[in-house]
Amino acid sequence: MAIHFTAEELGARRAAAVAAMDARGLAGLLVFKPESMFYLTGYDTFGFCFFQCLWLGRDGGMTLLTRAPDLRQARHTSVIEDIRVWVDTAGADPAEELRRVASEHGAAGEGVGVELDTYGLTAASWRRVEAAFEGFARLEDASGLVSDLRLVKSPAELELVRRAAELADDALTEAERLAVPGAFEGDILAAMQGAVFRGGGDYPGNEFIIGSGRDALLCRYFSGRRRLGSRDQLTLEFAGAWRHYHSALMRTFVIGPAAARHQALYRACSEALDGCLDAVRPGRIFGDVFAAHARVLDAAGLRAHRMNACGYSLGATFAPTWMDGPMFFAGNPRPIEPGMVLFVHIIIADSDTGLAMTLGETVIVTTGGCDRLSRIPRRISPGLS
Repeated sequence: MAIHFTAEELGARRAAAVAAMDARGLAGLLVFKPESMFYLTGYDTFGFCFFQCLWLGRDGGMTLLTRAPDLRQARHTSVIEDIRVWVDTAGADPAEELRRVASEHGAAGEGVGVELDTYGLTAASWRRVEAAFEGFARLEDASGLVSDLRLVKSPAELELVRRAAELADDALTEAERLAVPGAFEGDILAAMQGAVFRGGGDYPGNEFIIGSGRDALLCRYFSGRRRLGSRDQLTLEFAGAWRHYHSALMRTFVIGPAAARHQALYRACSEALDGCLDAVRPGRIFGDVFAAHARVLDAAGLRAHRMNACGYSLGATFAPTWMDGPMFFAGNPRPIEPGMVLFVHIIIADSDTGLAMTLGETVIVTTGGCDRLSRIPRRISPGLS
């Protein structure tokens, strides 16, 4: 079976989820997040794009309701034993079948938690669930119940994160090798993703971000490729992914001689990143990390060109994004704890001059601070020491 954790570890995670449910007086949890299913049972699929739900009861019992293509997937990748298939037919209503599952587990008249904050539950599907459970059970938002448990990683999870970081470095090595005047962006992407695949890694939760020229100021993937000029800039944001665990990096490289403005932006990015990483330590909050970012960039006169967040938690995530919560933004009170995996990024997009500069690193929070996972030094241009 393709399960990456011991039965004992998965069982302990479910026990913690059941304890959190019990504290809220919930008879069960309707699990729609693919990340939660993976975390609790090992279940690994992109079938969450259709109606699919895992029932987790206060007694620890589980029932998965899914479609036929995922029946064998669940058997092969999870510890779920009770798997029900809803049939694609005209007028089929899987939400009604889900209510029957909840009824079998004794949820009538009880409180039932629902993971609403997920791509695994569309608004249309939620309306069907609401209608099916009306008068049967009291539904309440429990989106953060499992997500909070996922924030601090176990030793076994951290091993997977470190392997993902090695793959991210392999991808960065390929990018630095190929980022020269005349290089085709498609070749750079192919080599970077190929390095992850050759190492046995996975597709990441979202596309690798690449942009050059004025497009180096963009922070999202978009369709289209160009060749690098003799004097250019190239922004890359990407992640190594191993068993769905991510370790991300972000870089803007100057191609050709670096102008004075580019060098100044690089110094500001590097100073801001150092300040942020110094703030990543137990006893601090997520808002402290953002404050360090803002303090440096604002003092450098870059307030108009920086972002309003500077990173987020990472873990085992599924498409469409590897971003996990919480984020580093102003005033976020979430405490930083040992065992968290955090991606800190500094992004400067100077639309006035058309220049960009970025730096991003993934770290593991330790008892005394944080460990940088990348072995590759920062630099403004490929090949520079």
